[in-house]
Amino acid sequence: MSFFEARNITKQYAGHLALDDVSVHIDKGLVYGFLGPNGAGKTTLIRIINRITAPDSGEVLIDGRKITSEDILKIGYLPEERGLYKKMKVGEQSLYLARLKGLKKNEALKQLNFWFDKFEIQSWWNKKIEELSKGMAQKVQFIITLLHNPDILILDEPLSGFDPVNASQLKQEIKNLRNEGKTIILSTHDMSSVEELCDKICLINKSKAILEGRVADIKQEFKSNKFEVVYSAEQSLDGFLQEKFQLVESGKIDTDKQFAIVKIPDLSINKSQGNELIKSIVDKAVIHSFSEILPSMTEVFIQSVGSNSNTDSNE
Repeated sequence: MSFFEARNITKQYAGHLALDDVSVHIDKGLVYGFLGPNGAGKTTLIRIINRITAPDSGEVLIDGRKITSEDILKIGYLPEERGLYKKMKVGEQSLYLARLKGLKKNEALKQLNFWFDKFEIQSWWNKKIEELSKGMAQKVQFIITLLHNPDILILDEPLSGFDPVNASQLKQEIKNLRNEGKTIILSTHDMSSVEELCDKICLINKSKAILEGRVADIKQEFKSNKFEVVYSAEQSLDGFLQEKFQLVESGKIDTDKQFAIVKIPDLSINKSQGNELIKSIVDKAVIHSFSEILPSMTEVFIQSVGSNSNTDSNE
């Protein structure tokens, strides 16, 4: 049984089927990614998990029981549509929202000072939100999401608006939170963040969950049995490799080294073919590296979704 589950969720809006019998299984202490094109249903699922809206059918469970309004206090939610009051000062607003989450004033101030120091934004305390850049306001809202020390964090496009330095800081904080045992649901279009952060993902397309599993397992499932070998030899091995295997690409790396990408179509039948590839090259060249090429999550996404993505932004 998973720590957090959505079972058979269906939701329809005025003739538009937003979610069609979607189930997800989220283990404790992991980063779980919601992926999918615009309009696929990700935000609708997040709103149902947060009890902002209700499903037409299906249920959300935590620790094997139906989620309640009290459980929402254990969730920190960073929505894609940022919700800070532009005319309020940063410190005043942060304190106000912390109190809404149940923190006493002294505890809220203690947490705010800790996080403002950590993110080096103490000087923003008396600035109005409208004076901040998008990335600066995003950093403030991320901190507000964490203040009540929630067990579950739901982050919808958390890196939007960040420069590379601040994005790296936020990614590291997400890793730290996972290491502390927090369960993190990350909805994003940034496939590099998925590669770096997510342990498990669910790919939603056209209202259906079409793929769920650990990132490492999914990459294995979608691999195309390609290998890269970097070698040194007096002459190219292209002809030899094309004859023995299936040469996909080759070229020079520098004056001494060459590379070849080779596909072994029947590897699933004969798992020793990779060893045979190495053995066939050893007598003809010096091998510097040999590695299997696994697909990126971008390639998995494109292969799974294709060009038939739903472009309706109303999820």
